Amino acid sequence: MKKILRLISTSVFIIFFTVGCSSKKNEKPKVDDKPPVELYSDAQQALESANYEKATEILEALDSRYPFGPHSDQVQVDLIYAYYKRDETALALANIDRFMRLNPAHPDLDYLYYLRGLTHMATDQQFFQNMFGIDRYNRDPSHSLQAFKDFKHLIKFYPKSQYAVDAQLRMVFIKDRLARYEIAIGKWYIKREAYVAAINRSKLVLNNYPDTESVEDALIIMITAYDELGLVEPKENALAVLKLNYPKSRVVKRSERWTFFDW
Repeated sequence: MKKILRLISTSVFIIFFTVGCSSKKNEKPKVDDKPPVELYSDAQQALESANYEKATEILEALDSRYPFGPHSDQVQVDLIYAYYKRDETALALANIDRFMRLNPAHPDLDYLYYLRGLTHMATDQQFFQNMFGIDRYNRDPSHSLQAFKDFKHLIKFYPKSQYAVDAQLRMVFIKDRLARYEIAIGKWYIKREAYVAAINRSKLVLNNYPDTESVEDALIIMITAYDELGLVEPKENALAVLKLNYPKSRVVKRSERWTFFDW
């Protein structure tokens, strides 16, 4: 009886396996088997209509079927752009790095540096921030730092690029984000009475981001820390700079009380 049941089970497995294989063979591929020129034209139409999912499917098929086709380089660049637009930032970054490594003298490198900067900026955003408008400036800034480096490289080595002006504007935004991150850390140190560390964070803002709105907060942190450490002269110097540049600062108005933060 056991042998009969075993034979029945084996037969059923073989039937299902055979049906599964035959159904897979009969399935149509997502992308039609067309000449590469026609497929590339379809991909361009999909990109122009913002159908990035379809564009990705066609470009991936082109890249795998015709790796040395007539549009092979452009296919890879367009595929990176499609990944970026679909928020598949890990794939976009991996493909950018691979393309740059294999094509160090490609004429579109300025665009790729620009696109890598955009992708790092997109990676830095979080779902709930985009959805609910929450500004999480105190999160890890590593992707913003890398985006800043990409835009800086673009401006330095490709100053006449059509993407240089926009890259410059984005660098201003990133500098403000990085400065606010340092301020958040400085405030965290103040709360934990790590005053020397707070001063160092403030100096970093003053030295690296002197043209951002965070300078006032950096000076306030310095004054607070110097006051707590009993360092009168550095505190007075920082307060003088604050009064000169921010005469309406809340610290200047309340300097007699030496209470700087309403946290």
